[in-house]
Amino acid sequence: MPSQSSVRTLKKPRLDDEVRFLRSWIEKPLHVGAVMPSGRPLARTMAQYVDRNSNGPVIELGPGTGAITSALIDHGIDPKRLVLVEYNPGFCALLGDRYPQAKVVQGDAYRLRDTLWNVLSQPATAIVSSLPLVTKPMLTRLRLIRDAFTALAPGAPFVQYTYSVVPPIPKSLPGVSTEASERIWMNLPPARVWVYRKR
Repeated sequence: MPSQSSVRTLKKPRLDDEVRFLRSWIEKPLHVGAVMPSGRPLARTMAQYVDRNSNGPVIELGPGTGAITSALIDHGIDPKRLVLVEYNPGFCALLGDRYPQAKVVQGDAYRLRDTLWNVLSQPATAIVSSLPLVTKPMLTRLRLIRDAFTALAPGAPFVQYTYSVVPPIPKSLPGVSTEASERIWMNLPPARVWVYRKR
């Protein structure tokens, strides 16, 4: 059984991450998707939609401190396949330290085509997004999904979570199939994962 000091050591990075998120949210509330890092049940749910047996890159938008990044690696994604697109330079430095094999790209995910133009050598297997889409105008969201489908292999998923009860991107987009997870009550606040694929 672990000692109390080792339990405290295990909990400290999570507490540090929560403090980093809260500070970033206070400074720029519309740029950070959440007040706290994603919980493990939400992160695991997002990761399960990514094909661990494929060879293409997996792009994560807005990884923050890496809660979903860790879930992707636990799911079996080779860290060398990860392309982490983060706007916040402090989070970029942290991600580079935590995931040295991943490619960390400091850039604006809402300008995805410009951000990734010289990064990908092949189409992506998946895009996993923690961006605060519901805070953005619908045209910005639609441009993001259009650019995402340009970067993705045919049929590959764009995975997005939201705390909102409505989908972050309309379900009725022509040529796009949509699915949603059950609401994840073990996350704070409860969330749902939406998956979009170009048919």
